[in-house]
Amino acid sequence: MRHNAEKLVHVSVMGQIASPSLPGLPAEPYRLDADGKPFLYPTHGSIVYNVSVGDPAYGWLADTIHPSVSIHLKEGPANQGLNVLACVGNVATVMTGAAAGAKGMVTGKSGRFSEHVIVHFAKAEREKMAIGDKIQVRAAGVGLELSEFPSVKLKACSPALLEKLVDGTDDQGRLRVKVAAVAPSFLLGAGAGLASDGGSLHIQTVDREALGEAGLDQLRLGDVVALQDFDSRYSHGFFRGAVGIGVIGQGDSPRPGYGPGLTLLMTSHDGRIAPVTTPGANLADLFDLHA
Repeated sequence: MRHNAEKLVHVSVMGQIASPSLPGLPAEPYRLDADGKPFLYPTHGSIVYNVSVGDPAYGWLADTIHPSVSIHLKEGPANQGLNVLACVGNVATVMTGAAAGAKGMVTGKSGRFSEHVIVHFAKAEREKMAIGDKIQVRAAGVGLELSEFPSVKLKACSPALLEKLVDGTDDQGRLRVKVAAVAPSFLLGAGAGLASDGGSLHIQTVDREALGEAGLDQLRLGDVVALQDFDSRYSHGFFRGAVGIGVIGQGDSPRPGYGPGLTLLMTSHDGRIAPVTTPGANLADLFDLHA
C-alpha cells in the first residue's frame, strides 16, 4: 500500500477540556425522545470517568455521550481548525494541570452543536484532570492519499490508523478494510448533508428491530463501521454503490434521527472499498487502549 504519509505536515493543535453545557431554550434542559417523552441525561463534553472506547455504545443513561475526554476552543475559527486537523489515531498530550505529560489518542469528533474532538486517556489519568486543562494534539492526516486508489478519499484518518485498517486488495482490485459491522444507508441520520471533514454522522436507533437485523445492536465505542451506499467526499449523502468507513466516536441517543455517532475515516463514491468484517476492528483493540 503506497501513500504519501512522508509528505504530510505535522502541526500542533490545542483544545481545552470542555465543560458540559445545556441549551437555554424555554423548553430546555429537557429534550424529547422518539415517543415525545422528556428526558434529561448527560450529553457531550467534560471528563467522562467510566465510559471508554471498547465499552458498549448502548445502555448508558446519556445522550450521544463522548467517552473519556472532550476538548474544544471557544473561538470558532480556531475550533474549526482543531476539529478538522485532528485525526483519529493522532497522539494527544496533556499540557497543564495535575495530569500534565499524560499521553492519549484522538478517537473521534462530534459535530453540530458541540464541535468537540474526543480523546482517550487512561482512567487513572482522567482522575487527575480538570475542566479547562489544555490538551495538545500532534495533528497529521489531512492530505493523506493512496496512490493506487485516487477515488478513495481519506478523512480524519491518521497514517497509523490507516496501516492498521487496510488489509491488501480483493480479487476485484478493491481496497480491503477491516470493519466490525456494516450500516445500511436507511439507518444513517443526523449529520447527512453536512460537511464530512469534521463532525459526525449518526446511526439511527429508534427502530431496534431494524438495528438488530443489520447487526448493529452490539456496537462498541471505537468500532470501525462501513457505510453502505453513502458518499461522503464533501458532505454526507446517499449514493448507490458508494462505500464509507467510519469509527463509533459517540454513544446512543433517545432522540429520533440520532444514535451512535460516526467519525468518517474514508469514502469512495465508486465502490473501491471492500469492507471485511474482522474481529478486533475496534480502536481499543487496534491500539491497546484498554487501560
